Amino acid sequence: MIRITCLGGAGSVTGSSYLLESTSGKKILVDCGLFQGGRAMETRNWADWGFDPRQLDTLFLTHAHIDHSGRIPKLAKDGFRGKIITSPPTAELCKIMLLDSAHIQEMDAEWQTRKNKRQANAEIMPLYTTEDAEVSLKLFEPIERDHIIEVEPGVKARLRNAGHILGSSILELWVDEKDDVIKVVFSGDLGKKNQLIVRDPHEIFDADYLFIESTYGNRIHRTFEDSKKELLEAILYAESHGEKTIIPAFAVERTQEILYILGEFKRDGLLPDIPIYLDSPLAIKATEIFRENKKYYDEEAQAIVQQGYDPFNMPNLQFTESTRASIQINEKSGPAIVIAGNGMCTAGRIKHHLKHNLWRPGASLVIVGFQAQGTTGRKIVDGAEHVKIFREDVAVRAKVFTIGGFSAHADQKDLLEWLGHFESKPKVFVVHGESSASKEFAQKIQEKYHLDVHIPVWKERLILKPRELTIEPPIEVEAAPTFQQDMLTAIAELENEMDLLKKRVRSGDIQETDVDRIRYIQEELQSMVSNG
Repeated sequence: MIRITCLGGAGSVTGSSYLLESTSGKKILVDCGLFQGGRAMETRNWADWGFDPRQLDTLFLTHAHIDHSGRIPKLAKDGFRGKIITSPPTAELCKIMLLDSAHIQEMDAEWQTRKNKRQANAEIMPLYTTEDAEVSLKLFEPIERDHIIEVEPGVKARLRNAGHILGSSILELWVDEKDDVIKVVFSGDLGKKNQLIVRDPHEIFDADYLFIESTYGNRIHRTFEDSKKELLEAILYAESHGEKTIIPAFAVERTQEILYILGEFKRDGLLPDIPIYLDSPLAIKATEIFRENKKYYDEEAQAIVQQGYDPFNMPNLQFTESTRASIQINEKSGPAIVIAGNGMCTAGRIKHHLKHNLWRPGASLVIVGFQAQGTTGRKIVDGAEHVKIFREDVAVRAKVFTIGGFSAHADQKDLLEWLGHFESKPKVFVVHGESSASKEFAQKIQEKYHLDVHIPVWKERLILKPRELTIEPPIEVEAAPTFQQDMLTAIAELENEMDLLKKRVRSGDIQETDVDRIRYIQEELQSMVSNG
Protein backbone atom coordinates (compact mmCIF):
# COMPACT_ATOMS: atom_id res chain seq x y z
CA MET A 1 0.00 0.00 0.00
CA ILE A 2 0.98 3.63 -0.31
CA ARG A 3 -0.22 6.60 1.70
CA ILE A 4 -0.94 10.04 0.24
CA THR A 5 -1.46 13.05 2.50
CA CYS A 6 -3.18 16.06 0.95
CA LEU A 7 -1.04 18.94 2.22
CA GLY A 8 -2.52 21.58 -0.07
CA GLY A 9 -4.77 22.02 -3.05
CA ALA A 10 -7.50 20.17 -1.14
CA GLY A 11 -10.60 22.29 -0.59
CA SER A 12 -8.80 25.25 -2.15
CA VAL A 13 -7.06 26.33 -5.36
CA THR A 14 -3.75 27.21 -3.72
CA GLY A 15 -0.91 25.53 -1.88
CA SER A 16 -0.97 22.37 -4.02
CA SER A 17 1.10 19.63 -2.38
CA TYR A 18 0.70 15.87 -1.93
CA LEU A 19 3.00 13.62 0.09
CA LEU A 20 3.33 10.03 -1.13
CA GLU A 21 4.83 7.46 1.23
CA SER A 22 5.49 3.83 0.29
CA THR A 23 5.68 0.85 2.65
CA SER A 24 9.43 0.72 1.96
CA GLY A 25 9.76 4.17 3.54
CA LYS A 26 10.24 6.22 0.39
CA LYS A 27 8.81 9.75 0.53
CA ILE A 28 7.87 11.69 -2.59
CA LEU A 29 6.25 15.12 -2.76
CA VAL A 30 4.11 16.21 -5.71
CA ASP A 31 4.16 20.02 -5.97
CA CYS A 32 4.96 22.44 -3.17
CA GLY A 33 2.77 25.49 -3.69
CA LEU A 34 2.27 28.71 -1.80
CA PHE A 35 -1.07 29.32 -0.08
CA GLN A 36 -2.66 32.56 -1.30
CA GLY A 37 -5.92 34.43 -0.75
CA GLY A 38 -6.66 35.85 2.69
CA ARG A 39 -5.05 35.96 6.10
CA ALA A 40 -6.20 32.56 7.38
CA MET A 41 -5.15 30.74 4.19
CA GLU A 42 -1.73 32.38 4.06
CA THR A 43 -1.09 31.38 7.69
CA ARG A 44 -0.74 27.82 6.40
CA ASN A 45 2.54 28.75 4.71
CA TRP A 46 4.12 28.94 8.16
CA ALA A 47 2.66 25.69 9.49
CA ASP A 48 4.66 22.57 10.20
CA TRP A 49 5.18 20.41 7.12
CA GLY A 50 3.82 17.24 8.69
CA PHE A 51 7.03 15.46 7.64
CA ASP A 52 10.77 15.99 7.90
CA PRO A 53 11.98 17.73 4.70
CA ARG A 54 15.42 16.18 5.25
CA GLN A 55 13.92 12.73 4.75
CA LEU A 56 12.18 13.62 1.49
CA ASP A 57 13.71 11.83 -1.49
CA THR A 58 12.11 13.49 -4.52
CA LEU A 59 9.85 16.39 -5.39
CA PHE A 60 7.90 16.31 -8.66
CA LEU A 61 6.84 19.74 -9.88
CA THR A 62 3.97 19.82 -12.39
CA HIS A 63 4.47 23.45 -13.42
CA ALA A 64 5.94 26.79 -12.41
CA HIS A 65 2.92 28.73 -11.11
CA ILE A 66 3.50 29.90 -7.55
CA ASP A 67 0.46 28.06 -6.18
CA HIS A 68 2.33 24.87 -7.16
CA SER A 69 5.99 25.89 -6.68
CA GLY A 70 6.04 28.81 -4.23
CA ARG A 71 7.07 26.97 -1.04
CA ILE A 72 10.02 25.14 -2.59
CA PRO A 73 12.54 27.65 -1.15
CA LYS A 74 11.05 27.11 2.32
CA LEU A 75 11.37 23.36 1.83
CA ALA A 76 15.07 23.86 1.07
CA LYS A 77 15.38 26.27 4.01
CA ASP A 78 14.02 23.54 6.28
CA GLY A 79 16.53 20.94 5.09
CA PHE A 80 15.33 19.37 1.84
CA ARG A 81 18.24 18.32 -0.38
CA GLY A 82 16.59 15.76 -2.65
CA LYS A 83 16.03 16.16 -6.37
CA ILE A 84 13.32 18.27 -8.00
CA ILE A 85 12.10 16.61 -11.19
CA THR A 86 10.24 18.72 -13.71
CA SER A 87 10.26 19.72 -17.39
CA PRO A 88 13.03 21.98 -18.80
CA PRO A 89 10.73 25.01 -19.39
CA THR A 90 9.37 24.70 -15.85
CA ALA A 91 12.90 24.69 -14.43
CA GLU A 92 13.75 27.82 -16.44
CA LEU A 93 10.59 29.64 -15.36
CA CYS A 94 11.21 28.75 -11.71
CA LYS A 95 14.60 30.47 -11.88
CA ILE A 96 12.83 33.80 -12.23
CA MET A 97 9.62 33.07 -10.34
CA LEU A 98 11.11 31.70 -7.13
CA LEU A 99 13.66 34.50 -6.91
CA ASP A 100 10.87 37.01 -7.46
CA SER A 101 8.75 35.33 -4.79
CA ALA A 102 11.68 35.41 -2.36
CA HIS A 103 12.13 39.13 -2.99
CA ILE A 104 8.44 39.70 -2.22
CA GLN A 105 8.75 37.67 1.01
CA GLU A 106 11.74 39.77 2.08
CA MET A 107 10.04 43.07 1.23
CA ASP A 108 6.83 42.09 3.04
CA ALA A 109 8.78 41.07 6.14
CA GLU A 110 10.79 44.31 6.06
CA TRP A 111 7.59 46.38 5.80
CA GLN A 112 5.90 44.48 8.63
CA THR A 113 9.03 44.80 10.80
CA ARG A 114 9.08 48.58 10.34
CA LYS A 115 5.42 48.68 11.31
CA ASN A 116 6.05 46.45 14.34
CA LYS A 117 8.93 48.59 15.58
CA ARG A 118 6.61 51.59 15.66
CA GLN A 119 4.33 49.51 17.89
CA ALA A 120 7.22 48.12 19.98
CA ASN A 121 6.56 44.62 18.61
CA ALA A 122 8.98 41.93 17.48
CA GLU A 123 10.87 41.73 14.19
CA ILE A 124 9.23 39.66 11.42
CA MET A 125 11.31 37.14 9.52
CA PRO A 126 10.50 36.33 5.87
CA LEU A 127 9.00 32.96 4.98
CA TYR A 128 12.20 32.44 3.00
CA THR A 129 14.96 34.53 1.48
CA THR A 130 16.65 34.98 -1.88
CA GLU A 131 19.47 32.80 -0.58
CA ASP A 132 16.98 30.00 0.20
CA ALA A 133 15.57 30.29 -3.32
CA GLU A 134 19.05 30.08 -4.83
CA VAL A 135 19.77 26.92 -2.81
CA SER A 136 16.52 25.32 -4.01
CA LEU A 137 17.26 26.11 -7.67
CA LYS A 138 20.41 23.96 -7.49
CA LEU A 139 18.21 20.93 -6.74
CA PHE A 140 16.31 21.03 -10.03
CA GLU A 141 16.90 18.08 -12.37
CA PRO A 142 14.83 18.75 -15.51
CA ILE A 143 13.81 15.84 -17.73
CA GLU A 144 12.07 15.75 -21.09
CA ARG A 145 8.49 14.57 -21.08
CA ASP A 146 7.15 11.26 -22.44
CA HIS A 147 10.03 9.13 -21.11
CA ILE A 148 9.60 6.68 -18.24
CA ILE A 149 12.36 7.09 -15.66
CA GLU A 150 13.22 5.09 -12.57
CA VAL A 151 13.17 7.60 -9.77
CA GLU A 152 14.50 5.05 -7.31
CA PRO A 153 14.11 1.28 -6.90
CA GLY A 154 10.42 0.46 -7.03
CA VAL A 155 9.27 3.87 -8.25
CA LYS A 156 8.94 4.88 -11.91
CA ALA A 157 7.55 8.11 -13.33
CA ARG A 158 6.70 9.87 -16.55
CA LEU A 159 5.77 13.46 -17.32
CA ARG A 160 3.16 14.20 -19.98
CA ASN A 161 2.06 17.52 -21.48
CA ALA A 162 -0.76 19.09 -19.44
CA GLY A 163 -1.48 21.88 -21.93
CA HIS A 164 -1.83 24.48 -19.14
CA ILE A 165 1.26 26.67 -19.47
CA LEU A 166 4.66 26.27 -21.09
CA GLY A 167 6.26 23.17 -19.58
CA SER A 168 3.22 22.12 -17.54
CA SER A 169 2.99 18.38 -16.94
CA ILE A 170 0.74 15.53 -15.93
CA LEU A 171 2.54 13.10 -13.63
CA GLU A 172 2.26 9.32 -13.97
CA LEU A 173 3.70 7.32 -11.06
CA TRP A 174 4.16 3.54 -10.81
CA VAL A 175 4.90 2.29 -7.29
CA ASP A 176 5.84 -1.35 -6.64
CA GLU A 177 4.06 -2.83 -3.62
CA LYS A 178 5.06 -6.46 -3.03
CA ASP A 179 3.60 -8.40 -5.98
CA ASP A 180 1.52 -5.49 -7.26
CA VAL A 181 2.11 -2.17 -8.98
CA ILE A 182 -0.07 0.81 -8.08
CA LYS A 183 -0.37 3.50 -10.72
CA VAL A 184 -1.24 7.01 -9.52
CA VAL A 185 -1.83 9.92 -11.91
CA PHE A 186 -1.73 13.59 -10.90
CA SER A 187 -3.32 15.81 -13.54
CA GLY A 188 -1.60 18.96 -12.30
CA ASP A 189 -3.43 21.91 -13.84
CA LEU A 190 -4.97 20.93 -17.16
CA GLY A 191 -5.32 23.33 -20.06
CA LYS A 192 -8.31 23.66 -22.32
CA LYS A 193 -8.30 22.32 -25.86
CA ASN A 194 -7.05 24.57 -28.66
CA GLN A 195 -5.29 26.89 -26.24
CA LEU A 196 -2.79 29.37 -27.61
CA ILE A 197 0.95 28.62 -27.73
CA VAL A 198 0.95 25.19 -26.01
CA ARG A 199 -0.25 21.82 -27.27
CA ASP A 200 -3.45 20.16 -26.05
CA PRO A 201 -3.26 18.00 -22.88
CA HIS A 202 -1.94 14.49 -23.42
CA GLU A 203 -4.52 11.72 -23.17
CA ILE A 204 -4.02 9.20 -20.36
CA PHE A 205 -5.71 5.82 -20.61
CA ASP A 206 -5.09 3.98 -17.37
CA ALA A 207 -4.59 4.50 -13.64
CA ASP A 208 -5.59 2.91 -10.37
CA TYR A 209 -5.98 6.31 -8.72
CA LEU A 210 -6.38 9.73 -10.30
CA PHE A 211 -5.98 13.15 -8.68
CA ILE A 212 -7.71 15.66 -10.97
CA GLU A 213 -7.95 19.43 -10.62
CA SER A 214 -11.34 21.19 -10.51
CA THR A 215 -10.57 24.92 -10.69
CA TYR A 216 -13.37 25.42 -13.20
CA GLY A 217 -15.21 22.18 -12.43
CA ASN A 218 -18.51 24.06 -12.23
CA ARG A 219 -18.13 26.39 -15.21
CA ILE A 220 -18.14 26.42 -18.99
CA HIS A 221 -15.85 29.02 -20.57
CA ARG A 222 -17.07 31.34 -23.28
CA THR A 223 -15.75 30.46 -26.71
CA PHE A 224 -12.28 31.71 -27.52
CA GLU A 225 -13.53 33.78 -30.46
CA ASP A 226 -16.14 35.47 -28.26
CA SER A 227 -13.44 36.21 -25.70
CA LYS A 228 -11.19 37.81 -28.30
CA LYS A 229 -14.09 39.99 -29.47
CA GLU A 230 -14.74 41.06 -25.89
CA LEU A 231 -11.07 41.96 -25.35
CA LEU A 232 -11.13 44.11 -28.48
CA GLU A 233 -14.39 45.69 -27.29
CA ALA A 234 -12.75 46.59 -23.95
CA ILE A 235 -9.79 48.20 -25.71
CA LEU A 236 -11.98 50.17 -28.14
CA TYR A 237 -14.27 51.29 -25.29
CA ALA A 238 -11.41 52.83 -23.30
CA GLU A 239 -9.74 54.23 -26.43
CA SER A 240 -12.97 55.97 -27.47
CA HIS A 241 -13.13 57.64 -24.05
CA GLY A 242 -9.45 58.63 -24.06
CA GLU A 243 -8.72 56.30 -21.14
CA LYS A 244 -6.53 53.27 -20.46
CA THR A 245 -7.26 49.57 -20.66
CA ILE A 246 -5.82 47.90 -17.56
CA ILE A 247 -5.14 44.14 -17.73
CA PRO A 248 -4.00 42.37 -14.54
CA ALA A 249 -2.20 39.30 -15.84
CA PHE A 250 -0.17 36.46 -14.44
CA ALA A 251 3.43 36.79 -15.54
CA VAL A 252 3.58 33.30 -17.00
CA GLU A 253 1.32 32.21 -19.87
CA ARG A 254 -1.56 34.69 -19.49
CA THR A 255 0.66 37.66 -20.31
CA GLN A 256 2.12 35.85 -23.31
CA GLU A 257 -1.37 34.87 -24.52
CA ILE A 258 -2.54 38.49 -24.34
CA LEU A 259 0.53 39.65 -26.29
CA TYR A 260 -0.10 36.89 -28.83
CA ILE A 261 -3.72 38.04 -29.34
CA LEU A 262 -2.76 41.73 -29.51
CA GLY A 263 -0.21 40.82 -32.18
CA GLU A 264 -2.95 39.07 -34.13
CA PHE A 265 -5.19 42.15 -33.81
CA LYS A 266 -2.32 44.32 -35.05
CA ARG A 267 -1.63 42.12 -38.08
CA ASP A 268 -5.36 42.16 -38.93
CA GLY A 269 -5.56 45.96 -38.66
CA LEU A 270 -8.01 45.87 -35.74
CA LEU A 271 -5.87 47.41 -33.00
CA PRO A 272 -5.85 51.21 -32.47
CA ASP A 273 -2.47 52.88 -32.78
CA ILE A 274 -1.95 53.35 -29.04
CA PRO A 275 0.93 52.46 -26.70
CA ILE A 276 1.01 48.95 -25.20
CA TYR A 277 2.96 48.62 -21.96
CA LEU A 278 4.15 45.35 -20.49
CA ASP A 279 4.73 46.67 -16.99
CA SER A 280 6.14 43.66 -15.15
CA PRO A 281 9.83 42.79 -14.91
CA LEU A 282 8.86 39.20 -14.14
CA ALA A 283 6.57 38.94 -17.17
CA ILE A 284 9.26 40.47 -19.38
CA LYS A 285 11.72 37.78 -18.27
CA ALA A 286 9.09 35.08 -18.70
CA THR A 287 8.36 36.29 -22.23
CA GLU A 288 12.04 35.90 -23.10
CA ILE A 289 11.92 32.29 -21.83
CA PHE A 290 8.87 31.67 -24.05
CA ARG A 291 10.81 33.03 -27.02
CA GLU A 292 13.70 30.68 -26.29
CA ASN A 293 11.50 27.56 -26.08
CA LYS A 294 9.86 27.49 -29.50
CA LYS A 295 10.06 23.70 -29.77
CA TYR A 296 7.32 23.46 -27.14
CA TYR A 297 4.88 25.65 -29.14
CA ASP A 298 1.82 24.18 -30.83
CA GLU A 299 1.61 24.07 -34.63
CA GLU A 300 -0.21 27.39 -34.96
CA ALA A 301 2.38 29.32 -32.92
CA GLN A 302 5.22 27.67 -34.80
CA ALA A 303 3.58 28.66 -38.11
CA ILE A 304 3.55 32.33 -37.02
CA VAL A 305 7.28 32.11 -36.26
CA GLN A 306 7.95 30.50 -39.65
CA GLN A 307 6.16 33.42 -41.33
CA GLY A 308 8.75 35.75 -39.81
CA TYR A 309 6.71 37.16 -36.93
CA ASP A 310 7.52 37.24 -33.25
CA PRO A 311 4.17 36.21 -31.68
CA PHE A 312 4.97 38.24 -28.57
CA ASN A 313 5.95 41.54 -30.16
CA MET A 314 4.53 44.47 -32.14
CA PRO A 315 5.84 47.96 -33.02
CA ASN A 316 3.99 49.88 -30.29
CA LEU A 317 4.86 47.46 -27.45
CA GLN A 318 7.06 48.89 -24.71
CA PHE A 319 8.71 46.89 -21.93
CA THR A 320 8.86 48.97 -18.72
CA GLU A 321 11.37 47.31 -16.42
CA SER A 322 12.26 50.25 -14.20
CA THR A 323 10.07 51.73 -11.48
CA ARG A 324 10.46 55.17 -13.03
CA ALA A 325 9.20 53.93 -16.41
CA SER A 326 6.22 52.34 -14.65
CA ILE A 327 5.34 55.60 -12.87
CA GLN A 328 5.51 57.53 -16.13
CA ILE A 329 2.70 55.43 -17.62
CA ASN A 330 0.16 57.10 -15.34
CA GLU A 331 1.76 60.51 -15.80
CA LYS A 332 0.80 60.36 -19.47
CA SER A 333 -2.80 61.10 -20.42
CA GLY A 334 -4.63 59.42 -23.26
CA PRO A 335 -5.48 55.85 -24.18
CA ALA A 336 -3.07 52.96 -23.72
CA ILE A 337 -3.07 49.25 -22.93
CA VAL A 338 -1.33 48.37 -19.68
CA ILE A 339 -0.55 44.73 -18.83
CA ALA A 340 0.80 44.43 -15.30
CA GLY A 341 1.14 41.88 -12.50
CA ASN A 342 -0.15 40.39 -10.44
CA GLY A 343 -3.13 38.59 -11.88
CA MET A 344 -5.33 38.74 -8.77
CA CYS A 345 -4.61 42.45 -8.09
CA THR A 346 -3.16 41.74 -4.65
CA ALA A 347 0.40 43.00 -5.11
CA GLY A 348 2.84 44.44 -7.59
CA ARG A 349 2.54 47.26 -10.10
CA ILE A 350 -1.08 46.52 -10.99
CA LYS A 351 -2.13 48.11 -7.69
CA HIS A 352 -0.67 51.45 -8.79
CA HIS A 353 -2.51 51.28 -12.11
CA LEU A 354 -5.76 50.43 -10.36
CA LYS A 355 -5.28 53.34 -7.96
CA HIS A 356 -4.87 55.74 -10.91
CA ASN A 357 -7.49 54.29 -13.25
CA LEU A 358 -10.11 52.17 -11.49
CA TRP A 359 -12.14 55.25 -10.47
CA ARG A 360 -12.16 56.71 -13.98
CA PRO A 361 -15.43 56.34 -15.95
CA GLY A 362 -14.45 55.36 -19.49
CA ALA A 363 -11.46 53.23 -18.47
CA SER A 364 -11.54 49.45 -18.96
CA LEU A 365 -10.47 46.79 -16.49
CA VAL A 366 -10.04 43.40 -18.15
CA ILE A 367 -10.01 40.37 -15.84
CA VAL A 368 -8.59 37.38 -17.74
CA GLY A 369 -7.67 34.93 -14.98
CA PHE A 370 -9.03 33.07 -11.98
CA GLN A 371 -9.60 35.27 -8.91
CA ALA A 372 -9.33 33.43 -5.59
CA GLN A 373 -11.61 34.25 -2.69
CA GLY A 374 -10.38 37.16 -0.58
CA THR A 375 -8.38 38.81 -3.37
CA THR A 376 -8.95 42.33 -4.68
CA GLY A 377 -9.66 40.95 -8.13
CA ARG A 378 -12.37 38.65 -6.78
CA LYS A 379 -14.07 41.55 -4.99
CA ILE A 380 -14.15 43.56 -8.19
CA VAL A 381 -15.51 40.61 -10.19
CA ASP A 382 -18.18 40.08 -7.52
CA GLY A 383 -19.39 43.66 -8.02
CA ALA A 384 -17.74 45.67 -5.25
CA GLU A 385 -18.34 49.40 -5.68
CA HIS A 386 -15.17 50.28 -3.73
CA VAL A 387 -11.96 48.37 -2.95
CA LYS A 388 -9.00 49.06 -0.70
CA ILE A 389 -5.78 49.83 -2.56
CA PHE A 390 -2.79 50.92 -0.49
CA ARG A 391 -5.28 51.37 2.38
CA GLU A 392 -7.20 53.90 0.30
CA ASP A 393 -10.87 53.47 -0.60
CA VAL A 394 -10.99 53.51 -4.42
CA ALA A 395 -14.28 53.59 -6.34
CA VAL A 396 -14.87 51.04 -9.09
CA ARG A 397 -16.12 53.16 -11.98
CA ALA A 398 -14.11 51.69 -14.84
CA LYS A 399 -16.02 49.24 -17.00
CA VAL A 400 -15.12 45.71 -15.85
CA PHE A 401 -14.78 42.97 -18.48
CA THR A 402 -14.48 39.45 -17.05
CA ILE A 403 -13.28 37.22 -19.88
CA GLY A 404 -13.18 33.56 -18.91
CA GLY A 405 -12.32 32.25 -22.36
CA PHE A 406 -8.64 33.13 -21.93
CA SER A 407 -8.28 30.90 -18.91
CA ALA A 408 -5.37 28.48 -19.09
CA HIS A 409 -7.50 26.01 -17.11
CA ALA A 410 -9.79 23.44 -18.65
CA ASP A 411 -13.46 24.05 -17.90
CA GLN A 412 -15.97 21.42 -16.81
CA LYS A 413 -16.53 20.18 -20.35
CA ASP A 414 -12.79 19.89 -21.07
CA LEU A 415 -12.10 18.13 -17.76
CA LEU A 416 -14.85 15.57 -18.34
CA GLU A 417 -13.66 14.96 -21.89
CA TRP A 418 -10.07 14.39 -20.72
CA LEU A 419 -11.27 12.05 -17.97
CA GLY A 420 -13.30 10.10 -20.53
CA HIS A 421 -10.13 8.75 -22.16
CA PHE A 422 -9.41 6.48 -19.18
CA GLU A 423 -10.12 2.88 -20.23
CA SER A 424 -9.54 1.67 -16.69
CA LYS A 425 -11.95 2.67 -13.93
CA PRO A 426 -9.74 4.71 -11.60
CA LYS A 427 -10.71 5.88 -8.16
CA VAL A 428 -10.95 9.65 -8.62
CA PHE A 429 -9.89 12.33 -6.14
CA VAL A 430 -11.19 15.79 -7.03
CA VAL A 431 -8.69 18.40 -5.84
CA HIS A 432 -7.51 21.97 -6.51
CA GLY A 433 -10.88 23.67 -6.48
CA GLU A 434 -13.11 25.74 -4.26
CA SER A 435 -15.74 23.66 -2.50
CA SER A 436 -18.62 24.46 -4.84
CA ALA A 437 -16.57 23.73 -7.97
CA SER A 438 -15.21 20.42 -6.62
CA LYS A 439 -18.63 19.21 -5.48
CA GLU A 440 -20.37 19.93 -8.77
CA PHE A 441 -17.52 18.39 -10.77
CA ALA A 442 -17.51 15.26 -8.59
CA GLN A 443 -21.24 14.89 -9.15
CA LYS A 444 -20.79 15.23 -12.93
CA ILE A 445 -18.10 12.52 -12.89
CA GLN A 446 -20.40 10.14 -11.04
CA GLU A 447 -23.32 10.87 -13.33
CA LYS A 448 -21.38 10.52 -16.58
CA TYR A 449 -18.83 7.80 -15.84
CA HIS A 450 -20.18 6.08 -12.68
CA LEU A 451 -16.73 6.26 -11.08
CA ASP A 452 -15.95 6.21 -7.37
CA VAL A 453 -15.18 9.85 -6.47
CA HIS A 454 -13.87 11.43 -3.28
CA ILE A 455 -13.13 15.09 -2.46
CA PRO A 456 -10.22 15.18 0.02
CA VAL A 457 -9.91 17.85 2.68
CA TRP A 458 -6.73 19.53 3.83
CA LYS A 459 -4.37 17.16 5.70
CA GLU A 460 -6.49 14.11 4.91
CA ARG A 461 -4.59 10.82 4.54
CA LEU A 462 -5.49 8.32 1.85
CA ILE A 463 -4.34 4.69 2.05
CA LEU A 464 -4.08 3.36 -1.51
CA LYS A 465 -3.98 -0.39 -2.16
CA PRO A 466 -4.18 -2.14 -5.53
CA ARG A 467 -7.90 -2.73 -5.16
CA GLU A 468 -8.85 -0.98 -1.95
CA LEU A 469 -8.93 2.53 -0.54
CA THR A 470 -8.93 3.58 3.10
CA ILE A 471 -9.44 7.18 4.20
CA GLU A 472 -7.96 8.36 7.48
CA PRO A 473 -9.12 11.55 9.22
CA PRO A 474 -6.94 14.64 8.74
CA ILE A 475 -3.84 14.70 10.92
CA GLU A 476 -3.96 17.06 13.87
CA VAL A 477 -2.86 20.57 12.99
CA GLU A 478 -2.91 23.79 14.89
CA ALA A 479 -5.96 25.71 13.77
CA ALA A 480 -5.32 28.87 11.79
CA PRO A 481 -6.48 32.06 13.48
CA THR A 482 -10.12 32.75 12.74
CA PHE A 483 -11.47 36.07 11.56
CA GLN A 484 -13.09 36.61 14.97
CA GLN A 485 -9.86 35.79 16.82
CA ASP A 486 -7.90 38.22 14.65
CA MET A 487 -10.48 40.94 15.26
CA LEU A 488 -10.54 40.39 19.04
CA THR A 489 -6.74 40.44 19.22
CA ALA A 490 -6.56 43.71 17.27
CA ILE A 491 -9.33 45.26 19.39
CA ALA A 492 -7.47 44.27 22.57
CA GLU A 493 -4.32 45.91 21.19
CA LEU A 494 -6.33 49.02 20.33
CA GLU A 495 -7.79 49.20 23.85
CA ASN A 496 -4.32 48.91 25.39
CA GLU A 497 -2.96 51.64 23.12
CA MET A 498 -5.92 53.89 23.99
CA ASP A 499 -5.21 53.43 27.70
CA LEU A 500 -1.56 54.33 27.15
CA LEU A 501 -2.54 57.36 25.09
CA LYS A 502 -4.87 58.61 27.84
CA LYS A 503 -2.02 58.39 30.36
CA ARG A 504 0.33 60.29 28.05
CA VAL A 505 -2.28 62.99 27.40
CA ARG A 506 -2.74 63.47 31.16
CA SER A 507 1.02 63.67 31.67
CA GLY A 508 1.51 66.00 28.72
CA ASP A 509 4.03 63.59 27.15
CA ILE A 510 2.10 62.70 23.99
CA GLN A 511 4.14 61.94 20.88
CA GLU A 512 3.29 61.44 17.20
CA THR A 513 4.30 57.78 17.37
CA ASP A 514 1.58 57.18 20.00
CA VAL A 515 -1.09 58.29 17.55
CA ASP A 516 0.60 56.31 14.75
CA ARG A 517 0.29 53.07 16.71
CA ILE A 518 -3.47 53.56 17.05
CA ARG A 519 -3.81 54.51 13.41
CA TYR A 520 -1.98 51.34 12.30
CA ILE A 521 -4.22 49.13 14.43
CA GLN A 522 -7.30 50.85 13.01
CA GLU A 523 -6.01 50.25 9.49
CA GLU A 524 -5.40 46.59 10.33
CA LEU A 525 -9.00 46.30 11.56
CA GLN A 526 -10.29 47.92 8.36
CA SER A 527 -8.17 45.52 6.30
CA MET A 528 -9.59 42.53 8.21
CA VAL A 529 -13.14 43.67 7.57
CA SER A 530 -12.50 44.16 3.85
CA ASN A 531 -10.77 40.76 3.54
CA GLY A 532 -12.85 38.85 6.08
